[in-house]
Amino acid sequence: MITFVLASASPSRLRILQQAGVDPLIRHPQVDEDALQAALPAGTPHVRVVEELARAKAQDVLDREGGALAAEARAAGADTLIVVGCDSMLLVDGRLEGKPHTYERAMARWRRMRGRHGVLITGHALMVADLTGDGPLVVTRSGSDTSDTTVHFGAPSDADLDVYLRTGEPLECAGAFTIESLGGWFIDRIDGDPSSVIGLSLPLLRRLLEGAGIHAHQLWRPELRS
Repeated sequence: MITFVLASASPSRLRILQQAGVDPLIRHPQVDEDALQAALPAGTPHVRVVEELARAKAQDVLDREGGALAAEARAAGADTLIVVGCDSMLLVDGRLEGKPHTYERAMARWRRMRGRHGVLITGHALMVADLTGDGPLVVTRSGSDTSDTTVHFGAPSDADLDVYLRTGEPLECAGAFTIESLGGWFIDRIDGDPSSVIGLSLPLLRRLLEGAGIHAHQLWRPELRS
């Protein structure tokens, strides 16, 4: 039996997993993303930046809560603990854009990228621990990778953008946009993996699981596997 932990506070990522048959435990990472990016060597490839952020989030949850998670998982009968960290950033004009946090930043970004396209880079980091022994938690398998999807933005008016941004919906989203809700009005099309644009790439997660010797269906609810 596997206990699966999503190291993310994103409701969209949780929703993707639930719709895909997985009910994860949720733990919120406490990573200073700006400080981590600043500490990376100059010229670090964009995909590596996103991958490192995802890895840091998974590692943070394991470092702070690994013991408690292992105890909870063992009590539930699990013999394997999986923690997945996620990160997404939008590449526009050679620059990575994360969460805007404020209305003003989001408006400036939208005015720059409307009618154009950007590349959303999504990174996942997988850490697997064997719970069959009674010793301290040890990661036995791990992996990380990224996927990219091209997002073609519409050209919404300032009036539409003003109302959209004042809802607060995209302010904590990479690139200052959403596709699955109000923001869908302003995305013309995407080229690539739809789930990665929402925040969690199921194909990428499947590949990482396969690399660790785990089948995707092993994470599904028991009634789906019977």
